[in-house]
Amino acid sequence: MLDKYIPEAPVPLHHKDAYTLLISVLLSAQCTDERVNKTTPYLFKLADNPYDMIKLSVDEIREIIKPCGLSPMKSKGIYGLSKILVEKYNGEVPASFEALEALPATGHKTASVVMTQWFGIPAFPVDTHIHRLAYRWGLSTGKNVEQTEKDLKRLIPQEKWNKAHLQIIYYGRKYCPARGHNWTECPICSKYMRRTLRD
Repeated sequence: MLDKYIPEAPVPLHHKDAYTLLISVLLSAQCTDERVNKTTPYLFKLADNPYDMIKLSVDEIREIIKPCGLSPMKSKGIYGLSKILVEKYNGEVPASFEALEALPATGHKTASVVMTQWFGIPAFPVDTHIHRLAYRWGLSTGKNVEQTEKDLKRLIPQEKWNKAHLQIIYYGRKYCPARGHNWTECPICSKYMRRTLRD
């Protein structure tokens, strides 16, 4: 059904390499992709690599990214991870879950997005939207995103993880929103709910 209703699922955050994707995903925490995409052009015009980023101060970064929310924490994270990339990885983003998750302000979900969308390594990033939909559709009873990730990885073939996590996000926005949701108008919910009521 995801392939039918969301045949194409491009990465919604604008980026040109692993570093700009990493920064964009970090900024997207509790912020819309649209807002991030409006903010990053100015930031990346000044600094689209870790060497230029650490030439800016934390305060300068914070002023630029304010529209994305949580700017005090995010600006420190961006500066801190950029400094580590320069000092430890020759300015390159490491293709390792362990190395990425050790960076400031870079959690498992952010690392998973970079690993799967840039490096092509199988991962299934689960944010609050995917967590909500997986529960709504009966795919997981997980009380947290970690459990939901395990359930979805078990149910969905590994070769589809990369695309499926984006398809779920796009599908949720178009057909299955958190608020004002009418299950009879959602192809997945209407089919699932009818089956549940019949059973």
